[in-house]
Amino acid sequence: MKQQAEVRQLREGGYVIIDDEPCEILSISVSKPGKHGAAKARIDAVGIFDGQKRSIVQPVTAKIYIPIVERKRAQVISVVGNVAQLMDLTTYETFELTVPEGVELEPGKEIFYIESLGKRKIEK
Repeated sequence: MKQQAEVRQLREGGYVIIDDEPCEILSISVSKPGKHGAAKARIDAVGIFDGQKRSIVQPVTAKIYIPIVERKRAQVISVVGNVAQLMDLTTYETFELTVPEGVELEPGKEIFYIESLGKRKIEK
């Protein structure tokens, strides 16, 4: 799910969709309006799920999409290699996610995961 907002409403630490990927905003720099144009904003962000850096330049009055990022709880059912089978604690849906490096999971333990635009990731 996503919603629409103007570029001027974005803040550092917030979220934005760049190249159909939800990203967390690292920095925003706004230039002054010129003689023949509106002020422009340069947004530098990093992908939530892929960790790739992206940047865009848009007029501050342009409309842009903001992803709805949800933080949810799940219970670990099993862990095989670097794949964990999880069960959402509100909908009781089961699914599998890859376990990021440095995260230790054990069956029965509750964890948090992030969900946005149909993608999921275990929170570190």
